[in-house]
Amino acid sequence: MDGTVLVADDDRTIRTVLTQALTRAGCKVHATSSLMTLMRWVEEGKGDLVISDVIMPDGNGLDALPRIGKLRPGLPVIVISAQNTIMTAIQAAEAEAFDYLPKPFDLPDLMKRSARALEQKRRAPKVALQPQREAGDDLPLVGRTPAMQALYRLVARVMNTDLAVLITGESGTGKSLIAKAIHDFSDRRNSPFVVAQAADLAGIDGPSTLLARAKGGSLVFDEVADYDEDTQARIVRMLDLMGDTAPRVMATSQVDLSARMESGAFRQDLYYRLSGVTLHVPSLRERVDDIPLLADHFLAKGERDVGTVRRLSNDARELVRSYSWPGNVRQLENTLRRLMVTSSEAEITKIEVESVLGNQPAMEPLKGGGEGEKLSASVARHLKRYFDLHGGQLPPAGVYQRILREVEMPLIEIALDATAGNQAKCADLLGINRNTLRKKITDLDIRVTRRRKLM
Repeated sequence: MDGTVLVADDDRTIRTVLTQALTRAGCKVHATSSLMTLMRWVEEGKGDLVISDVIMPDGNGLDALPRIGKLRPGLPVIVISAQNTIMTAIQAAEAEAFDYLPKPFDLPDLMKRSARALEQKRRAPKVALQPQREAGDDLPLVGRTPAMQALYRLVARVMNTDLAVLITGESGTGKSLIAKAIHDFSDRRNSPFVVAQAADLAGIDGPSTLLARAKGGSLVFDEVADYDEDTQARIVRMLDLMGDTAPRVMATSQVDLSARMESGAFRQDLYYRLSGVTLHVPSLRERVDDIPLLADHFLAKGERDVGTVRRLSNDARELVRSYSWPGNVRQLENTLRRLMVTSSEAEITKIEVESVLGNQPAMEPLKGGGEGEKLSASVARHLKRYFDLHGGQLPPAGVYQRILREVEMPLIEIALDATAGNQAKCADLLGINRNTLRKKITDLDIRVTRRRKLM
């Protein structure tokens, strides 16, 4: 790696680490804690690459990017920031940054990106788009994990294209927020943003009315996997007839549309029209390290909204982090809002969190791995992922009983349903004593309903 790198960061440790690493790689390095000094170096023609923090004592690194581009067209800038939100990635892309990395960054990764920046000739800069809104509290797209940072970069790259976007992810992950962010920070931001349901496409005038509402803006088909065949056909015909004022088309789905398509439950022609770019929004189980970050975000939002100051105790924070959150970000936000109201002290305790989570699943639902997979393999795969998602730490104590309860309850409920609620037959089916079954029904709080027909 060859060239001169200008490093601007108010953290002395980061300046030292980057200076040593880049020097060992063969670069000359000028490091500063001042944005003013950085800009003076740029004006003097120094440097082949800039690595800059966002928040500096004397200014904002993102605000300086347009000026750098004007003074030195072709000078690549890598932005590093501790502000781990989607807004930072979007603003860096709008300001024509070469790349963006969150703090704490992976040093080998930053070195690879620096090498690419030095080797690749900078393309002619575009006029930077000015964001129309700040990072809003209604956009809890917060995360420093690699999965979320990759999503942020992809959003920033596709937002000003005309490609259709398919946004996938579990319920509560924030699919609709991603769609809204793509619209709000694109060049269509001043045009309508329309979320369509299947009912909006009904009737002779449904499609044309929908297009008129979304003229020149963005049109989102919400949970498109739930649309029946007739509605899917209407969308295909509508998309084929769109003219010059066509809206940007996006769709959201909780399920794998490609699998639906292969099984014949979803039209192939519609799938390929909607999946120009596919963005997957990870579940909280896939980004465990972001959970404390999100929790702090929602507590801070609650403080601003209602003036109530709350914080999580260390034990409560660990419990929140280790919980599986089957309802994802939406469930986490609702839980913390409830805790802000019900907690009597400024510090939310572990017991208070347990009381709120007590009636909710302790783990995510088991998901099959395809037809023919043995139950033991499915359970083993699920449990391995459960352990892996705790970031190298052990899950909370009591795993054995929690796992048994998770499996035992549905087994007994299904067996009772199969035997029409006849406990004697259910005990025989399960191969356990009738008194044991009765005790388990009581302990697990299982509701028994008797029917006449037995299997």
